Amino acid sequence: MKKYILSLGMAAVLFYTNSISAQQWSIGARGGLSIPNLTAGSGSANNSLSKGYSSRLGAGFGVFAEYQTSKLFSIQIMIEYSQQGGKKNGFQAFPVPAQMAPLFGSQATPYLYADFNSTAKFDYLMLPVLAKFGWDLGPKKKWRIYAGVGPFAGLLLSGKQVTEGISQIYLDEARTTPVPLNPANPSQGILTLSFDNTKNIKDRLRQFNFGLEGNVGIGYKIKRSTIFLEGGGNYGFIDIQKGTANGKNKSGAATVMIGYAYSL
Repeated sequence: MKKYILSLGMAAVLFYTNSISAQQWSIGARGGLSIPNLTAGSGSANNSLSKGYSSRLGAGFGVFAEYQTSKLFSIQIMIEYSQQGGKKNGFQAFPVPAQMAPLFGSQATPYLYADFNSTAKFDYLMLPVLAKFGWDLGPKKKWRIYAGVGPFAGLLLSGKQVTEGISQIYLDEARTTPVPLNPANPSQGILTLSFDNTKNIKDRLRQFNFGLEGNVGIGYKIKRSTIFLEGGGNYGFIDIQKGTANGKNKSGAATVMIGYAYSL
């Protein structure tokens, strides 16, 4: 019995010693490519303004602190800058400009249509907290693969809608009904507008977002330093628009990052 208790006690001491030795802090930074997109809502939350977005290219970078509780598990807290948004290029809807509304009188339509390029550019400051699992590889344990996932809170820093192009204007998506240059004399031709403009739309967007972030990666250890490459993404659960006039979208991005960590 005494031998059993002694053996159990020694095992507990060894486990505690290994646990303590594995507990360590590391700090680091990462940066790279953000590939954001805007996902349209469904049903009544979706309209001609919110649908049709595709991915654009952006940037992302951040600094982090990571606490490793064991050889397999760690907690990472990060502050990161993330470019979000999306783009629509080609024939698409846009709101009727206020100065044009009188042209339609009682038959006013909520949208007009034209062929132009539109890019939504949103900048967020994000705070993700990730639970990470990792495994050392190789005879000298120089390589480590890992996966992490956890919630994030996001604060909107800026929001812009950048448009460009020159196009004839239509009343319908099928391009069957052009808007005349002079409604009193349609024979004068079709109305053409320039869309070269950058508009600040931050006041139309929610200032806070909440969602999920995750990544997988591989790192190479050089003494107390680690160089790593990871891919992942983030997705916000909150509709970014304050109202419903422009439909509803959720923001998210795929990411490809390279980084450096130093064990304290």
